[in-house]
Amino acid sequence: MKIRIGYDLIFECPKPTPMILTLKVHSSRAPDLLTPDTIHTDPPGSIATYGDSYGNQCARIVAPKGVLHLSADATINDSGLPDTVKPQASQTPVEHLPDEALLFLLGSRYCETDSLVDTAWQLFSNNVTGWSRVQAICDFVHSHIEFGYQHARNTRTAREVLQVRQGVCRDFAHLAIALCRCMNIPARYCTGYLGDIGIPPPYGEMDFAAWFEAYLDGQWYVFDPRNNTPRIGRILIARGRDAADVAISTAFGPNILRSFKVHTDEMGTALAANPVVTIPLAKSPLPRL
Repeated sequence: MKIRIGYDLIFECPKPTPMILTLKVHSSRAPDLLTPDTIHTDPPGSIATYGDSYGNQCARIVAPKGVLHLSADATINDSGLPDTVKPQASQTPVEHLPDEALLFLLGSRYCETDSLVDTAWQLFSNNVTGWSRVQAICDFVHSHIEFGYQHARNTRTAREVLQVRQGVCRDFAHLAIALCRCMNIPARYCTGYLGDIGIPPPYGEMDFAAWFEAYLDGQWYVFDPRNNTPRIGRILIARGRDAADVAISTAFGPNILRSFKVHTDEMGTALAANPVVTIPLAKSPLPRL
């Protein structure tokens, strides 16, 4: 399966503003690209790239004073298979976890394990360990949190999500990640493209999506508490402890995101109309997803 992916973002800055962009397809999926995943800037400007400690491909720019248009349009090959489901995957005892997984047991900015650990053990200690426990957490989050773009707030933490029971996909992921970590299951935040391939209409607005990966039985598996069903065409952009590590843009100065448009379409099908969404961006280095 071939999937066309990309975005159009328009920022406005009152003065030249350094920015970090995490918009390129993750290094683990780069070999699947059929056309380059290139960040285009208008007006043209210098872009320096680097790989961060999570394997994400990041870019550094200085946005000029005024309007900056960022865009990309690439094609990627995908298996066309839904997310892997392995109910027999077992939970690895903490003492046997690989060193690199231990970081994803710890609390982080949006996933406060210390204030959720009692709740997690009350809710999930009776569940079978391993895959069944992670799925029980996803089922709980999916059924208890109301999804809506009007609920988006880039400072909401997992504990607050549980309190207000509202949020967007990043909030679903944060709560599920925090609950998994409380139950000694390493969990890491993921962001990327996820279109409506294989899903019947009506289709919603396109956006970058958030999900998470849990470490079970010696490998990482995808879980998606927002949709809570295996999906086709999931294209990873970045992984980290939570959304703070993988913000699509981190601006070190005042700025406004004037428009935001994402497309993810199976090639050979009619391209869906993706509405432009105008969203104010926080005037500090906070993540948006």
